[in-house]
Amino acid sequence: MGYNLGMENKVFQIAIDGPVGVGSSTTAKLLAEKLGFIFIDTGAMYRAATYLSITKLGSVEDESKLVELLKKSGIEVIQPEGDKKDGRLITILLDGEDISWKIRTEEISRNVPVVAAMPEVRKVLVGIQQNIAKNHNVVMEGRDITHRVLPNADLKIYLTADEKERAQRKYKQLLIKSEVVTLDQVLVDLKKRDETDMNRSTDPLKIVEGVWVLDTTRLNIDEVVEMIINRFELIRGAKE
Repeated sequence: MGYNLGMENKVFQIAIDGPVGVGSSTTAKLLAEKLGFIFIDTGAMYRAATYLSITKLGSVEDESKLVELLKKSGIEVIQPEGDKKDGRLITILLDGEDISWKIRTEEISRNVPVVAAMPEVRKVLVGIQQNIAKNHNVVMEGRDITHRVLPNADLKIYLTADEKERAQRKYKQLLIKSEVVTLDQVLVDLKKRDETDMNRSTDPLKIVEGVWVLDTTRLNIDEVVEMIINRFELIRGAKE
């Protein structure tokens, strides 16, 4: 299903923020499919940068060298098609190589907060994200979308959920991928990630004025998507 927005030469931007484990990526993906929008998983772009740093530099410690690499490299975000519809949310290409699953390992998960906190890395990736949103109807999801990347988005959402519920969701995801973890460890890691995301000096995760805070603790994905579509239709109707 796609929507005729009725607004000539005007794109519609939906910005979604939220902490790890809240289901924002899956929600954004399903929402984009129903609306006929482009889904942009900005977290996957930071994972790609982390993968690039580890594979080319051997660590995630040198921001200046990583920025140089990013400027020379091509990170592409593509909607999965054909045999690429294998459970992934998005296809990520790095210099033409499909790294969609390579960036979903625990090693990348452990190191991505370090890379995501690098100001110059964020500047490069934010520029790419903003350019995509200029000319396309997008559902963009991440940690700083509502206040840094798309501060003037037509619909700004902050998804949240109870901490233990988020840990349980993340734990189930890791089990599906055959990762050897315990629920207690997932909860500890989640708390550390929250602290990092909310307290970093550059573009911290936060609730901004005018954002719609949506608690998903007792909601399933379909219910969340339906609520957002209802809000979208109200906004679209007001703009027509």
